[in-house]
This record gives sequence, C-alpha cells and structure tokens, in this order.
Amino acid sequence: MKKILILSTALCAVSGIARADVTVMSWGGAYGAAQTEAHVKPWAAATGNAAVMVDADNPAQPIKAMVEAGNVTVDVASVEYADAIRLCDEGVLETIDASKLAPAPDGTAATDDFFPGAVTECGVSTDIWANVYAYDTTKFAADAAPKTAADFFDLAKFPGKRGLKKGAKAVLEFALMADGVAPADVYTTLATPEGIDRAFAKLDTIKKDVVWWEAGAQAPQLLADGEVSMTTAYNGRIFGAAVGEGKPFQIVWDGQIYENEMYVVPKGAPNKDLAMDFIKYATSTEGLRAQASHISYGPPRKSANVDPIMYTDGKTEMGPNLPTNPANMTNSLLTSSDFWVDHDSELNERFQAWLTK
Repeated sequence: MKKILILSTALCAVSGIARADVTVMSWGGAYGAAQTEAHVKPWAAATGNAAVMVDADNPAQPIKAMVEAGNVTVDVASVEYADAIRLCDEGVLETIDASKLAPAPDGTAATDDFFPGAVTECGVSTDIWANVYAYDTTKFAADAAPKTAADFFDLAKFPGKRGLKKGAKAVLEFALMADGVAPADVYTTLATPEGIDRAFAKLDTIKKDVVWWEAGAQAPQLLADGEVSMTTAYNGRIFGAAVGEGKPFQIVWDGQIYENEMYVVPKGAPNKDLAMDFIKYATSTEGLRAQASHISYGPPRKSANVDPIMYTDGKTEMGPNLPTNPANMTNSLLTSSDFWVDHDSELNERFQAWLTK
C-alpha cells in the first residue's frame, strides 16, 4: 500500500513514527511547500515509497554537521549553488552521475537540456531563483514608487524602514549595484579592499533604518506587518504573498541577483539509491515545470520552458513572474559561486563586525 508522509521532525519525535524511506530537507515556507507538492508527494505516489519533508533555515549547515558527526538522517537536501560547490569540495556530498538524469521528452540527454552550470559534480539544479526587493504598494503613490536598486537606499525620496538579509552574500552585491557598479564589474570590485569598503559605505547610508531578517519567510512578514516599507527577499516568497495571498506587494527586478538552487545527497545518506531516484524524478522536465507552477522560480532546463506554465490558480501565467523572464533580467547579476566559495568566511566576518559597530 502506498503512503505519503509529510511530517515535521518534531512531530516524528513526538509520535514515535519511524523515519520514512526518503527524508528531504528544504527551506520551509512557500518554497518547501512547492517542493512538497511538485516533488515529494508525486514521487512517493509514483514509486510507493514514503517521503518526509523537513525544514531548516539553511539546509547546508545541518547536513554538514550530520556528515561530520557520522549521523546522517537526511537523504536529499536543497542548498544554494555556492554551498553545493563548497560542500562537494569538502567531501560532504555524494557525487551524482549526470548520465542517469531524466532525458528531455524528445530524448535529448539531460546534460544537453539543462542550462549551463545547472548540473555539477554533486548537485542538480531545481530552479533559478533571485534575491530581489519588494515594496508595499500602499506606502507609495503609483507614480512615485521605487523602480531601481538605487531607490532602495534613498531614504529621503522613499521613506520608511528597510528589510535586509542578515549576511554578506547578495547584500554586498546589491549595495554595489545600487551605488552604480555595473553587474559585469561587481565581483572584480568586491574582490578589492576598496570595493568592499564601497559596499559597506553604501550600507552605512541606511544602517540605522534596517530591520534584519534571517529566514526567507520573515521578509514578506515584515512587509505584511508594516515594520518596513520595502525589503530584500526571495522573489518566490513575494510572489506567494502577493498572488497567493493577495498582499499589496510589488517586486522591483532592477538589481536582482539570481542563482541555481540545487538538490544534493549528503555523504552517507541512509537511502542513497532512493535519493538519486528522487532527484532524477524531481529534476525531470515535468518535475521542474510542476515546481514552477507552485512558486515563481524558473525551470533550469530548456525543455521545461517551451510552453507557458500556469500558476495553481489556473489564471496567472508564471513567465512574467520568473527571474529568467527577459524583461526582468535588465541590470541583473548571476551569483558567482566561485567568488563566494573563496570569500564567504572573510566577508561574513567583516559583515558581523560591521553590524556591531
């Protein structure tokens, strides 16, 4: 008999239910819900295996701790691109045989169907998402609303508190673009002491008015609660609140910073073969299109972008709401995983020191 279990870690502990065949760890909120509906439930139904979705603020951290402790309880994890590269280099992840991924419907090999960089030694992209900023449309007149990255930092013209993610990644790049650095020059600028100083100097201009967030669900909540007039956020979280819940939120795509999100398998996963089968299913053309119908992140396969994708409401076309839509790519930046693998520790140390000043 087939069964599907979508349980929290806490519920499993309280009820004494044995761990299911495959445990998938993701980011919770609208994103975790999209993966549950598009990947976890359908895979379980198709294979007869049970599947559990568990949440973490950043899955890269607990899976590394599990591997180092020799007590791995997660089979598949959803992590950011730079973390997939770093954890692979550190020996924390299983390698993935790209030749075994699902081909496109016309038979094209997966390696030729995925966008460049979407398949790595230890990870397969599930979507292309973006750090953007959004504002509450009730706070600004339609003809005087923010439109550019620079507007986020203009407290005189656009008053109100600002929400920012509490970390260096995507915040420093956003600050430089808002200060006039072209996307093509962001990482070469940020690789210099002068560039780092420039980014923090730009952040200094709004520091006293910043409300910091750490988990993805916090950003739209800050807007909904009126604690900020605009905030950086994951674009799918804002889409979910605006279209799914009817919140008066508007995304500003100028200065968006986009990247691949990756499914990975922790080294020593208790159900490695099932984990690989889950990833094959989830990253198929159909699996990626299914996820994009639940949340506004772009499918990283060519074949998944051929036909329009409709939101689950049956009336909203997802194309204009995706980071990969050409109209949304103006003045956009692809995250450099190489840069963050090399500079993550030092820049976050600098960021934490700056916070305490």
